[in-house]
This record gives sequence, structure tokens and C-alpha cells, in this order.
Amino acid sequence: MSVYLYRWGKFAFRRKWIVLPVWLLLFVLLGGLGATLAKPMSNDFSMPELPSARANEILDKHFPGMSQQFKFDTVSGTYVIGAPAGQQLTDPANRAAIDAFITKLGELDIVDHKKPLASPLDMTDKMGCLTNPDPSKCSGAPVNVLSKTAPNSVSVLQVPFTIAKVTDVKDEHRDAAYKVAADARNAGLTVEMSGSIAQKQEQPSGKAELIGMGVALVVMMVAFGAVVAAVVPIVTAIVGLGAATSLIMLGTSIMEVPSFTTFLASMIGIALSIDYALFIVSRYKHELTVRDSPEEAAGAALGTAGSAVVFAGLTVIIALGALGIVGVQFLTFMGLGGAIAAAFAVLTAVTLMPALLGAFGKYLFKPKLPLVARHDPEDPTASVTLGQRFARLIGRFPWVALGLSVLVLGALAAPAVNLNLGLPGEDSQPKHSTVRKAYELRTEGFGEGSNGVLMVVADLANVPEGKRDEAVEALRTKLASYSDMDYVTAPQYSESKLGAMLNGVPKAGPNNQVTKDLVAEARGAEASLKADYGIEYGITGTTAIYADVDHVLLSKIVPYLAIVAGAAFVLLILVFRSILVPLTAALGFLLSMAATFGAAVLIFQEGKLGLIDDPQPLVSFLPIMLIGLVFGLAMDYQVFLVTRMREEFVHGKSAKDAMVSGYHHGARVVTAAAIIMISVFGSFMLENDVTAKSFGFALAVGVAIDAFIVRMIIVPALLVIMGKWSWWIPAWLDRILPDIDVEGTKLDKLREPDLLAKQPVNVS
Repeated sequence: MSVYLYRWGKFAFRRKWIVLPVWLLLFVLLGGLGATLAKPMSNDFSMPELPSARANEILDKHFPGMSQQFKFDTVSGTYVIGAPAGQQLTDPANRAAIDAFITKLGELDIVDHKKPLASPLDMTDKMGCLTNPDPSKCSGAPVNVLSKTAPNSVSVLQVPFTIAKVTDVKDEHRDAAYKVAADARNAGLTVEMSGSIAQKQEQPSGKAELIGMGVALVVMMVAFGAVVAAVVPIVTAIVGLGAATSLIMLGTSIMEVPSFTTFLASMIGIALSIDYALFIVSRYKHELTVRDSPEEAAGAALGTAGSAVVFAGLTVIIALGALGIVGVQFLTFMGLGGAIAAAFAVLTAVTLMPALLGAFGKYLFKPKLPLVARHDPEDPTASVTLGQRFARLIGRFPWVALGLSVLVLGALAAPAVNLNLGLPGEDSQPKHSTVRKAYELRTEGFGEGSNGVLMVVADLANVPEGKRDEAVEALRTKLASYSDMDYVTAPQYSESKLGAMLNGVPKAGPNNQVTKDLVAEARGAEASLKADYGIEYGITGTTAIYADVDHVLLSKIVPYLAIVAGAAFVLLILVFRSILVPLTAALGFLLSMAATFGAAVLIFQEGKLGLIDDPQPLVSFLPIMLIGLVFGLAMDYQVFLVTRMREEFVHGKSAKDAMVSGYHHGARVVTAAAIIMISVFGSFMLENDVTAKSFGFALAVGVAIDAFIVRMIIVPALLVIMGKWSWWIPAWLDRILPDIDVEGTKLDKLREPDLLAKQPVNVS
């Protein structure tokens, strides 16, 4: 591979005014098609064989169409109404304000008027629950009649809307739905909105990308000591990310693409494009000091660093592409979007970069910036660098470096035992939002569990006709007996009397692990009830569906990690021609993952150090995404740093000296690359979306831990400890493995003019 990339690098450097216009044409073409043919993205996701899916089947069998309310792209809306302090909603003035509000809702175009809206007070009155309410009959009333502290002070009103999908909700729809309650608020009532109608689906604002690129520019100016050299990787990042995003948007014209796809692609595209370009430019700078011409230097840089970039990119693409095995549609698309961005990052690095090197020519590293890059590791006349000093220190005390690093990672990993996961719900919305206020008002009036109602649907087809009421009552009694269940409402029967529907209200909130355990426990009682009565039932609703998703995602982590690690292990054997180096790379990743989860729990979930105003459970799909992303990036740094060490070892140095020399050349670029990654990911904490915040935080911490502790301390220490055995490989395996020559040993032969002339130049 190194020979082909070497030849292409020289060709692109020499024929820059052919390569650059081709890339410009491709960029404009993809951008134009993406902008013209793009369609709105989807907010729905599917997952096969969830227990809640079976419950939805029973629900639709006896109550046709009712499961639609639980689809993630369905437009839903609930108004939570609170009385003024010290008053009740049943007070004449408040009742009149609610009636006027209902009338206003009936005039709203986006409200579905097929079924007239009824006041929650009227509904509660018809149930006979406003005076002397019976807990056995009134627990499901839309007014908090059973509250011991402030009865009749809070009510809920579910409103059907005519808007088909969440993606069709516009700002004017959201504003109209909120402002329709203005008169009620002026009358002294508190009226807040929950449901998808009230939640604005925010796309990344672009602030994170700009901040990430700004930090990257400063870091590269320090690394290269020149402005122009720092700008070139930014150019490749813009082109790579722009092309990848355009291709993703183009895909919306033929299929539904989840809205979160572009967020992940932005993260990956910017970070990898800059990192890969940084690695090649850094190697090009070194080759200029040892090669006869800039063209030769460009070819050699692409043949060595470019080969490492290709294989580093492949690990990321494999890690993200393997998300398809999870079986969640939106995760599959997120992984695909990230893989596309990674592929374009590699493509721009190995095809566009050498042409840009040729275009800027001798001006690439001029003018030199004062006070920066004074100790350049690529300058043979420079003094000893900080990286070289640190490598020598590791080489002198490898066991101390290894032990201290493991202790630090162990301490960081300890909080991970308290890991709590959940999908973003209404309690994760910003505190100032109407959705969050509605959640808190409902909690105040009905208890936190009222925000996570469990819908229990029973199929009575196999129950003898005379025993159906008894069977349903036995089910209700069993569900109500659980200590974590607050209450279970009276059953509602279908027209055929073959189906029944009950609502179970937990004591804890929807994202609480206690509630998730309650869902599993309640489902476990079906076998005995079926044996006694023939009744079958299922549990659905947003809370149950989220609990199912959490369970499935966690169960997929081990097989996913096995596939990703196995494929990457094979790739790293090809790159390093070693067994122990890929093994230590994988084991080091496990340490960094444990520490990352611990740090995320400590800061983001428990709110330590005050970095997060509103601590929340980690997003349930974050662990599997974090594993995929950080594994790919970790292998990038492994390849970037350790290939240079192997190169020095192959050229005759001892294992210890090879580590020190490789560290000397690679530490600055890996440090710069990691700082850029951390900045790009960390800047996503500025987004309003809680999922974006948690992703940005966890990824930034993961990269920091893996790059600076695992790759730059633990791995070098192990290379010294293992000595020459670091590079051992069985002879039989060495014979059958293809020689990809990441170190570029074959390039030395091409420097000989007589041998070079015999080599046919093929740039296709």
C-alpha cells in the first residue's frame, strides 16, 4: 500500500491543478444535489421484538389504533393546569377560566375536532370524584382529587392534534399551542405543555463546529509554527464534512434518515479530518528534512503517514458500521453517518491533501511564528523536546509509570458501579422550558410516577366468559401489590369485552431504575395468571418502551464490543505485525472505557464539581456509541504513535530506543490531535440538547483518558517492559500475512533513480 500511496502522493502534488478542480466539482455537485433533493429527517426509531411491541399488538387488536400514541414520531400534547396558590381548580373563577380555555382550544386549527374536548373537571365530576372521592374508583381521575396536601389543585388535559408527524411541527404550530392558554394564565392559572408538540427538535447550532475548528487552528499553529500549515487541515475538514453531510442529506430523498445522524457525522467529520490531515502534514514536514525535493517528501509522507491514516480510518469505519448489529434503526443510521464522515476524512487526507501541499509549495511553513515550535521534533538541529524527555522518563521507570496510570484509571472507574441509563424524557428538558415545568407541576399534583404511566392491556379471548371480570380484577390486584406501584386504575373494556386496559402508576419517575425493575417484575406475573385464568397481557407506554430499549441496548454491548475488537485486532496485527501490541492496545481500551464511564457518572450523572446544573441519567444508547467511537479513535492514536516506534525498531534500534525515538517524533502530533478532538467534542456541551451535551462530555473525557494516559503512558511503558517481545509474531503467521508496509520500508528502494525508473507509474 505504501508504494501506491507514494506514487499517488507525488502525482497529486505534481498535478495539483487537475486534482483540486476535480475535488471542487465533486464538492459543488454533492452540495447542490443534497440541498435540492433533501427531505425532512425522521425522529422515529424501530427495534424488533420488544416486549412492549407485543403489548401494542394486543392493544390494537382490541382498541384499534391506540398504539399510535406511543410511536416516537407521533404528535402528542398534554396540558398540565395548576390552580393559584391556596386555591382549587373547582373554585368558580378557576372553573370558568378552564372552560374558556377549552373553548379556545376548540377554535385552534391544529387541534383534532373529531372528538369534542371535555374539561378535566367535568370528566372528574362524571366519575363522581370531586366530592368524597373513592380511591378505588378515582385514582385515574384527570384532577388530583386524592392528594392529601392540595386536592383539586392540578389537572391534566390530553389534546389530539391533526399534525401527522413530529417533523411536520413548525414553530408557529408550537407557539399557537402554547399561546392559546394566554387568557387562562392571565386569569391566574398555571398552564404548561408537555408532549412532542411542545418539544422543539433542535439541530446542532453550528457553534460547536466553529469552536472546534477555532481551537484546532490555534493548536496547529503552535504545532507547526506557521499559519498556512495550520489552515490546510481546516480546508480538508470543511471539504470532507461538507461532502459527507451533503451525501447524508441526499440520502433523505430515498429513505427516512434519523435527525441525529448529522450530529454524529459533524463530530466525527471535523475531528477525524483535522487529525488525519495533521498527521500527514506533520510527516511531510519531517520528510522535507531528509528527502531531495518537496514532491518526494509529499510522496513519502503519503506512503507512510497516509498508510497509517487508511488503517486508522478503517478501525473507525468498522466500529461505527458495526452499530448495525444492535438492531436499532436510528443507531444504524447514526453509525452509517459517522462511517461516511470517517470515510471522507480518509479520502480528503490521502487525495486532496497532497494536492494542497503542492499548491502551497514553499509557503506552507512560512512565515515562521515567533515563540512557538522552537523545539521542533522534525528539526535535526533542535534541542531535546519535552516529548523526548517524557519518553526517557517512562523508559527509565516503566513499572512506576504503568502502576500509577492503572491506579488513576481505577480510581476514575469506581463511580461507574452507579451507572444509571435512560432515554431523554420530559425531565431531561431545560429547566426553563414549558415541558420541564409541566413535568414538575404534574409531579407536584399527582406524584412523580404519574409522568411514567404503564399501560397494561389484557387479552381475554381465552378466558371463560363468566370469569373475565374476575381475571381482570386478579390482574389489577397483583399489579397493585407491588411495593413500587402507587396505584392501578379501574379497567376499561373493549366493545367486544375481549380486551381490557388498565393504567399502572409507579411511585418513582420514568427514568428511575426502580420503575424499570417494576416493569420486568409485573411482566413476570403473566405465567401464573395465565395458568389460573387463561388471561394474557402486556405492558406498554413510553416508560415501558424506554425500559425495553435500555435492556436491549445493554445486552448488545458485549457482542458489539467483541465484533469491533476482533476486527480491529486483525487490522492491527496487519499494521504492527505483532501479537502483543494489538493485545495491549485492546486491554488499554478496556481500562480507558471503565474510567470514562466512571468520570461521566461522577460529573454528568451525579453533578460533582458543579460542571452540570441539572444532573441526569446517561442516555441509554451512549455506552454503545461511546464504545464504538472511542475505540476507533483510540486505535487511531495507537496507529499514529506506535507505527513510528515500530518503524524505528525495524530500522535497527532496540525496543527501548525505538520507543523513545518514536515518541519523540509522534508525541507532538498525537497531543495536538487529542487536544483538537477534546475541543471538538467538548464544545458540544454548549448545545441546548441534553443528548448532545452528554455525548460531547463523555467523548471528550474518553479521548483525554485514552490518549494521554493509555496511549502515551501505559502503552510505551509496556513496550519497554516487554522489550523485543513486543514485536514478536509466529513465523507461520508472518509468512501468510500480506505485507502492507505501513513503515514505508519499500520506499527506500524507490529513492534509487535506477530502480525508480523501472517502476511503472500507475495513478488510477
